[in-house]
Amino acid sequence: MSDDSSRDIEIGLGSVRLPGSLFLPDNAIGVVIFSHGTGSSRMSPRNRFVAQELSDAGIGSVLFDLLTAEEDEDPDNRFDIGLMAGRLAATTDWVRGESWASTLPVGYFGASTGSAAAFKVITTGRDDVRAMVSRGGRPDLVLSDLKRVKVPSLLVVGGFDYQIRQYNERAMEQLAGTKDLRIVPDASHLFEEEGALAQVAAHAIDWYLRYLPE
Repeated sequence: MSDDSSRDIEIGLGSVRLPGSLFLPDNAIGVVIFSHGTGSSRMSPRNRFVAQELSDAGIGSVLFDLLTAEEDEDPDNRFDIGLMAGRLAATTDWVRGESWASTLPVGYFGASTGSAAAFKVITTGRDDVRAMVSRGGRPDLVLSDLKRVKVPSLLVVGGFDYQIRQYNERAMEQLAGTKDLRIVPDASHLFEEEGALAQVAAHAIDWYLRYLPE
């Protein structure tokens, strides 16, 4: 992996300004918007690792803080899937309006509760999200919505993350359309084991290269 090649951006959503990071390789085939989980941020080393790996494979990424600093002080907001989904949808519109992304297909990468927010957005009738990848996610939090998902969706779970694995297996039963569940052997929830996060990135790259350009 090369050094972090991101640049700082600011996402303007009306009166709300959200700090973000943009990874944009030359001749990118698409751009993936990250939806992080509870208590995380655009500076998550795990998501930044994946974003850099995507960049090295020719796929752009946008990482941003779902909540303002003031909103993040309220623990309830960190589990407000509706608020997070609304913020992700608005950010997607912002990205689509930027000149560097206007012609690029869009994908989502969700982690933990951020995966639930991403699936929530996908089921609201958007037709501009081409592919979805979930890392250690909680799609079960929007279980009743999953049958409306038409976007090719990949769920990646650690082999030792038993509870989350059960949640994702349950979600797989409800997901419509193209879908897959991939288990990273001997990996825990945060994929901190040697080589585990690289496997997550490899699975994501494979999925995006397959479905983003379609």
